[in-house]
Amino acid sequence: MTDIYEFEGKTLCNTNSVLGEGPTYDPDSNTVWWFNILGKELHELNLSTAAKKVHPLPVMASVLARIDAGRQLIATEEGLFVRDVASGNLTFYAALENDRPENRSNDGRTHPSGALWIGTMSKRAENQAGAIYHVASGKVTKIFNGISIPNSICFSPDGTIGYYTDSRINRLMRVMVDPLTGLPSGEPIVLVDSMDEPGSIDGSVVDADGYLWNARWGAGVVDRYSPDGLRISRYMVPAVQPSCPAFIGVNADRLAVTTAWEGLDEDARSAQPSAGALLELGIDVKGVFDPVYVI
Repeated sequence: MTDIYEFEGKTLCNTNSVLGEGPTYDPDSNTVWWFNILGKELHELNLSTAAKKVHPLPVMASVLARIDAGRQLIATEEGLFVRDVASGNLTFYAALENDRPENRSNDGRTHPSGALWIGTMSKRAENQAGAIYHVASGKVTKIFNGISIPNSICFSPDGTIGYYTDSRINRLMRVMVDPLTGLPSGEPIVLVDSMDEPGSIDGSVVDADGYLWNARWGAGVVDRYSPDGLRISRYMVPAVQPSCPAFIGVNADRLAVTTAWEGLDEDARSAQPSAGALLELGIDVKGVFDPVYVI
């Protein structure tokens, strides 16, 4: 039986993103980073000072991975770029789908080995137009093909298990992974089948105990699953389209979640002023920080 909890959190940032996505946290600077994909923006919030910055981008981008104190890897509609933190300058790093200009990046995350998994999808969300790639030291390898909306890319803390979904199919997949390389070492299996439930599986993170936290787009909740796929708790959020959670705070003991107002009419937006905001659930968690990308 799933325990259900009302929202007791707060708004961390009320800048309402059309499509807030890709949150991550830098423990060295106590900063949360996330994207407004459709608005071509990178958002930055320092939790120590509450200083907020919005960095305009020349392209749609969706995932940020820390390289070191001065550099970040970002995934965009035009491939992977290294971003200089101080200047914001972007340097091309690797191509994803040069032959597919109709596609863009979507969900992704770094593996404990230092590799990146990054998904792509059609800008018009066409069926099976995207894929998931493994990127290590600049080498790009396609690992899963024929995906419409790649999401929920995350890993067990020891790097031996990977998760992902196609949000259109709404099945959370589990696959064995080589912990040294981040490459799949087995065939994916269905861990959670929620095809017949309201909403869809969106972004996810895995905590220190191996439990998966998932933002359920269209249902206004964040769900927590045990490693064997049992949904054990559900946390309500004041936005019907949560997109991705992130562990934040110097001890990774807080949980933030991005949201979106994409596709909502005026009545729906007025009914949920938090749509598009960065929220915090207001609960204690045992999180882990996203690994750095090894360039």
